[in-house]
Amino acid sequence: QTQLVESGGGLVQPGGSLRLSCAASGNIFSRVAMDWYRQAPGKQRELVATIATNGNTNYGDSAEGRFTASRDNANNTVYLQMNSLKPEDTAIYYCHTYSAWRHYWGQGTQVTVSS
Repeated sequence: QTQLVESGGGLVQPGGSLRLSCAASGNIFSRVAMDWYRQAPGKQRELVATIATNGNTNYGDSAEGRFTASRDNANNTVYLQMNSLKPEDTAIYYCHTYSAWRHYWGQGTQVTVSS
């Protein structure tokens, strides 16, 4: 069964950087696109980035130009490099994928951007 585990969140000052990781168990990783979502307090969950199996990426408006998604298919891991962080980036960040009519979510990792 596929499980997703995020790590790498924390407290960072405005303008700083963080790198999130999402490790996937199971055997579907190399065959599926992977997504990063985030949810801020009182707001709906929003798509941050999608990375296809071939590494092609798409970003939400909030991430464009500052965040970079990548993946390591050999190690079943997807990354989100976040630069120039702003207080409005504060949220729980989730890893997600969809396969065989099922959604898979990680438990989330908290990112707090504050001075």
